[in-house]
Amino acid sequence: MTDLDGTWADESDWTAFDETVEGEEGGAPPMPVLAVVGRPNVGKSTLVNRIIGRREAVVQDVPGVTRDRVAYDALWNGRKFTVVDTGGWEPDAVGMMAAVAAQAELAMATADAILFVVDATVGATTNDEAAVKLLRRSKRPVLLVANKVDDERLMAEVASLWSLGLGEPIPVSGLHGRGSGDMLDAILKALPETPRENYEAVRGGPRRVALVGRPNVGKSSLLNRLTGENRSVVHDVAGTTVDPVDSLVELDDEMWRFVDTAGLRKRVNFASGAEYYASLRTKAAIESAEVAIVLLDASEPISEQDLRVLTMVVESGRACVLAFNKWDLVDEDRRHAMVRELERGLVRVPWAEKVNISALTGRAVRKLAPALRTALKSWDTRIPTGQLNSWLTDLIAATPPPVRSGKQPKVLFATQASTRPPTFVLFTTGFLEAGYRRFIERRLREDFDFKGSPVRISVRVREKRTKK
Repeated sequence: MTDLDGTWADESDWTAFDETVEGEEGGAPPMPVLAVVGRPNVGKSTLVNRIIGRREAVVQDVPGVTRDRVAYDALWNGRKFTVVDTGGWEPDAVGMMAAVAAQAELAMATADAILFVVDATVGATTNDEAAVKLLRRSKRPVLLVANKVDDERLMAEVASLWSLGLGEPIPVSGLHGRGSGDMLDAILKALPETPRENYEAVRGGPRRVALVGRPNVGKSSLLNRLTGENRSVVHDVAGTTVDPVDSLVELDDEMWRFVDTAGLRKRVNFASGAEYYASLRTKAAIESAEVAIVLLDASEPISEQDLRVLTMVVESGRACVLAFNKWDLVDEDRRHAMVRELERGLVRVPWAEKVNISALTGRAVRKLAPALRTALKSWDTRIPTGQLNSWLTDLIAATPPPVRSGKQPKVLFATQASTRPPTFVLFTTGFLEAGYRRFIERRLREDFDFKGSPVRISVRVREKRTKK
């Protein structure tokens, strides 16, 4: 192995890198679906966390935290099934709560079994009785669960729930875990071995796309437009989405898994309550995704919140597509102003793919698929070591690194350490200035077409060996 200047380099001077390409995972078999429904603040999300054995669903002592249908994988006694957490159902709901109730009704219609949760400390209410009428029309197996039974003193209230006509109520405490084992055994008995609707598994699994942005930029509207259904609750009130919502979307004959996330309003360290946990879920959704679509409101100036979201995506190392939503509201004057804003505000992501769309009218939403493919292709690109060093030799010969402390550093060797994102390591005899590293990154993008993906460059200085 030789240096860029033709001399031999010692392989012990640098670390060996693993260039193993991850294999594709096979499609997972479909699992039966359990919908957890009930009126607001009966402890559905707490019970969901108890069922899945981890704290995933956002929980707060305020009614109406959960709004969308959110699916989680669960395992009990060797059987896997899907748990769908829903927002509170009320028969006379209006406004945003009516959309939340519609999501709950859709979850009931598509589930294989239903877990109906009642607050044992309150007993059966008129809303619970109205929900029972709806459940009977669904023609699904229904389990009646009396939640918040923390001790024996509430067993008399549990017995009174026989009046709902759904069979024997199961007393549990979602907070403390009391009776959860009996409830899970009953769930397995109610669920079929295979779901009613057997969806064909996608070979290799769909690519994961995170929809991120500040509140009220149209993330849920875009997801609904792509899926062709009211998958997420949409309302004029900012911050409607709290939990990440997964949906399979077919674009250009290819299946994608889109994740609608909560709008990031504050820094995670300064958020509190449900907003704090929603921020954590959004950050986790970005890190588990492969590419992020950052939605920006084209009708408004780029804000500090937008830049904070972009910073989170860049630091996560994910491929990125900028979608300027509400383009139908942009006039000629606003377009000229946007050019100046993009030059100032998006200086960190000049490499990101850009698409002008309108989730409301459907304008150009199909252009997202080519942009996603381009970004992911760059994210997965690997340059052979020989080609990389030959290119770097010509680049340094034309533009050598600047002199530092009277000495000019030499680049001995370069290698691509990993993909996703493309990460390059330069082994040198001295420190390379940040400006020169940015110059190398810019030329890498130009010559190897890294569109839509971050490129990371690190420098390792070879220490001088002292003679004994």
